[in-house]
Amino acid sequence: MGLTKEKIKFDVVIVGGGMSGLCAAIASARHGAKTALVQNRPVLGGNASSEVRMHICGADCHGTRPEARETGILEEILLENRQVNPQISFNVFDTVMWEKATFQKNLDLFLNAHVFDVEKKGNDITKVVAVQLTTEKIIEFESKLFVDSTGDGLLGYLAGAEYMSGREGKDVFGEQYAPDKSDHITMGNSLLFTSKDMGYPVSYKKPSWAYTYEESDLKFRDHEGADAGYWWIELGGEHTDIIKDGEFLRDELIKSVYGVWDHIKNRGNHNADNLVLDWVGMLPGKRESRRLVGDYILKEYDLLNGRIFDDAVAYGGWPMDMHIVGGLESKVEEPTNFFFLKDVYTIPYRCLYSKNINNLMLAGRNISVSHMAFGSTRDMATTSVVGQAVGTACAIAIRENILPRAINNYISELQQTLIKDDCYIPNFKNEDTDDLARNANIRCSSENGDSLGRNIINGIPRNTLKAGCGGRVEEKPLSEDVLGNVIQNGWVSNVIGDSHEWIAIDFDKTIKPKELRIKFDSNLSKEITPSIERRVLRKQIPGIPKQLVRDYEIEFFKGEDIIFTERIENNYQRFNIHKVTSEIECDSIKLKILATHGDEHARVFEVRVY
Repeated sequence: MGLTKEKIKFDVVIVGGGMSGLCAAIASARHGAKTALVQNRPVLGGNASSEVRMHICGADCHGTRPEARETGILEEILLENRQVNPQISFNVFDTVMWEKATFQKNLDLFLNAHVFDVEKKGNDITKVVAVQLTTEKIIEFESKLFVDSTGDGLLGYLAGAEYMSGREGKDVFGEQYAPDKSDHITMGNSLLFTSKDMGYPVSYKKPSWAYTYEESDLKFRDHEGADAGYWWIELGGEHTDIIKDGEFLRDELIKSVYGVWDHIKNRGNHNADNLVLDWVGMLPGKRESRRLVGDYILKEYDLLNGRIFDDAVAYGGWPMDMHIVGGLESKVEEPTNFFFLKDVYTIPYRCLYSKNINNLMLAGRNISVSHMAFGSTRDMATTSVVGQAVGTACAIAIRENILPRAINNYISELQQTLIKDDCYIPNFKNEDTDDLARNANIRCSSENGDSLGRNIINGIPRNTLKAGCGGRVEEKPLSEDVLGNVIQNGWVSNVIGDSHEWIAIDFDKTIKPKELRIKFDSNLSKEITPSIERRVLRKQIPGIPKQLVRDYEIEFFKGEDIIFTERIENNYQRFNIHKVTSEIECDSIKLKILATHGDEHARVFEVRVY
C-alpha cells in the first residue's frame, strides 16, 4: 500500500501561494484560464500570512511617497480586509485570502501540497508532482503553462532553469553600489514576535538555551518599542545557506528572539516591565535565495533612473534595501543600507519568464533581477502587481495557444488589460478603443479646482507625481512641497449637499451598454496594510478610506427619460465592475454620488463603458 495518486489537468499551474502567486492565480482565472494554485503551507500570503506576519510594503514606502500605493487585485484584497477585519488580526487576514482563492471561478486551490518533482519534454515542463500531507496524496499536475512563485525558485530549479544566487560584483552589471567582487552571500531570514501589556509587572527568566545580548551588541538596532518583532533579528546567508540550512537557522532565530527579549526585559530600562511575549513565529520570513534568469535582468541603473520600459507591466519604488552581511551576527554597523530612489521604476515583461524553460513564468521575489535591484523588487506589494501581470499574461497565452516569450507580440494588449483591471503602469494610460466613454462628452454637477469632470476619461485613474518629485529620503510626514507636485487626474465635486453630486457621460449616439467599470478614490497616499507594528499602524487611518464612495446610483437615460437605475449601497472597493444584464438602449449615463465613507466631496477617477 502506498499513497493515493491523482492526476489533474489545468491550463495554468501556479506553484507558491504567497501574495504574488495568489494575485497571479486570481488574474489567470478571471481571464478564463483553468488555474491551479499549489501552496505548501496551510495558509496563503507567504510572509504576509499569520505564520510570519510581515506588513506588505511597496512603492509608497510606508506612505512617504504620495499617490504610489499599488492597486489591482492587491488593493481589492486589502480593502476587503479593512472591511471585515478592523481588529487587524493576521488569522482573519488568512481567511480573507483563502476566500478570494477558494470562491474564484476557474481556480482550484491546493493547500499543504509541496511540489517535489518535475517532468519535462525537451525544454518544456509537462508535469509537476506534489505531495499533499493532509490527504496523503501524490498529485500530478499536467498543464500548458507553469508559474514559479515559490520565492526560492524551487520549480525553476527542479526544471533546470538558469538562476542566480548571491551578490554580483561591480564588474558583472556595472552597478556602482554592488560589492567589489561577486560572492555567494544572500540576505538572511527573520523571525518576528508580538508582546502583550498585562497591566502589571511581569518578570522574565531567560531560557538556558537562549542567547545573551548586551547593549553593545544592539547599539545599531532600534529596540525601544517592544510591542512587535524586529526585522533585524536576521540570520543566514553568509556561512549558512538560506535553503539547505533552513531548519538550523530557524532554531538559531528562536534562540535569538528569546535572547533579545531577555535584553529588553532584564538588561536596561526599555519600559517593558508589564510586557510579556504573546506570539513568537516558528516559520522564518525569507528574503533572498535564488533569482531565476529571464530574457532581461533588471539592474540597479534601471531603478536609480526610474526607467520606463516599452514592455513595462508593473512598477516598484521601495529603496534598494540591502541588509548587512551576517545580520544579527554583525555588531559593527547599521543592519541595512537604504539606496533611495528619486522616482518609481517599471518592471519589464521580459523579467517574468524563464530564459531557457519555454513554458515557465516567474512571479514573486524570484524574478529576473540583479542582487542590487532585488533589494527593492522583493517587497510584497511589488511582487503582488508582478503576480497580476503574470497571471494575466498566462491567460492571454492560453487563449492564443502560445508560449510566454511570444506574449511580447501581444504586449500592448497585456498592458491595456492590466490598466483596465486597475493596475498602474507609469507613463501608460487607457487607450482601449472599445471603451465608449473615451470619446464621449462629460458633464458634472460641480468641479473643485483642477479636479475636472473630463479627468475621468483622461486615461490615468489615479493622482500622480511630477517626475523627480517623489523620492523618499526619510520617514516623516509628507511636506507641502511634495504634496504640491501631485497631478490631479480625477474628478472632485464641491461639498455633497442634499441634492447630491453627479457626473454624466453623454454619447453622440444610442448605445447598448454591457459593462461599466468605475474607479473611485481610496487615498493612495496612505497605507492600508495589516501590521503587527504600532509604529506602522499609528500612521494609518483606521477603517475604510473616507474618500471612497459608499452609496451611489447609475442612471441610464434616453433623451430626458431615465430608462434604468442601479443603486449600490455600502461599497468599500475602489474598483467596481457593473454588468448590465438588461437590454438597454441609452444615449447618456449618469453616476450619482449619494454618500462617501466620510469625505465631503464626491471623488471619481474613471468611468469606462463597454
